[in-house]
Amino acid sequence: MGKNMVPKRIFFTKGVGKHKERLTSFELALRDAGIASQNLVRVSSIFPPQCKLIARSQGLKYLSPGEVVFAVVAENSTHEPHRLLAASIGVAIPADRNTYGYLSEHHSFGETEDAAGDYAEELAAEMLATTLNVEFDPDRSWDEKKEIYRISNKIVRTANVTQSAVGDKRGLWTTVIAAAIFIFD
Repeated sequence: MGKNMVPKRIFFTKGVGKHKERLTSFELALRDAGIASQNLVRVSSIFPPQCKLIARSQGLKYLSPGEVVFAVVAENSTHEPHRLLAASIGVAIPADRNTYGYLSEHHSFGETEDAAGDYAEELAAEMLATTLNVEFDPDRSWDEKKEIYRISNKIVRTANVTQSAVGDKRGLWTTVIAAAIFIFD
């Protein structure tokens, strides 16, 4: 299997679901994300070499019901009314596409969608920076770090997909997910 198991494409998706049962709220979040009919296998956080990031609409066309699909997934749930929650996947893609990049998962409470997304993106960039020997100072602002990545010419792109929601006012379970879905075709 070896080289055949290296994904050629990847896409991001996200969703939210609300229901009186936690499991059903998760199922509804998967449906919202378009990936409820697949069997997800969670994997760790490597963005494969030569992998192409494609749009969700394009990526969903590659999936079949019942298919075993490898994914990096972030999820979060609450049944506390009005509680802000988020799930985010960050990515850092190296300039040298023959090497690997990083994906990160982040889930939080009380963080805006933008803040959660920026943090997930920063986590992925930090992991990649440390493997590429790019100076990384955790005390610098996110904008300063992005400038270092650009100057180094080693990290070409960072991005994130984030889903946030506010806990249902009636106390229904609210679940958010964000996922990076691997495609082998």
